[in-house]
Amino acid sequence: MSLHDDAVRVLKDYGPGADSAQEELRQAYLDHLALHPDGMWKACGTGHLTASALVVDPERGRVLLTLHRKLRMWLQMGGHCEPGDATLAAAALREATEESGIAGLTLLAGGPVVLDRHPIPAPCHWHLDVQYAALAPSGAAERISEESLDLRWFRYDEVAEVADSSVVRLMERTRIALDAGR
Repeated sequence: MSLHDDAVRVLKDYGPGADSAQEELRQAYLDHLALHPDGMWKACGTGHLTASALVVDPERGRVLLTLHRKLRMWLQMGGHCEPGDATLAAAALREATEESGIAGLTLLAGGPVVLDRHPIPAPCHWHLDVQYAALAPSGAAERISEESLDLRWFRYDEVAEVADSSVVRLMERTRIALDAGR
């Protein structure tokens, strides 16, 4: 199965309990992939899927955010899919591990937590982000990567003070999934 095929499968399975905005995004992602065989890759000029993960320490009620070097914003870990990624989940976990420096992350069961589409500078136009949650092992120690200006743990109630609404939404949906025992 190709990464493109995996993405279609993940998106078809995504959505029980999703609101109408998430359902619209899910369908837009599926339509994009149907029209663009290269829709998983950065080279796709009309936009491409990306994979990200919010690193969570539920024992301490906190999340790890990166101060993105190019965007200068506090964000979850994530980025472009690479040819070696077998699945979207693997891409999200790889990105989270690379950018956080934390070994032993595990994705929250049940697949993606939320979808988020955001414009990016030319030559591409859109990131169609499939967002997961990654659980940090007990005693995890982060290590900054070259993609970050800083890494910092934030309590759940601090995220809205430093991050934009998309990160807050991801955190809120992650907390709902954690409370539901996913």
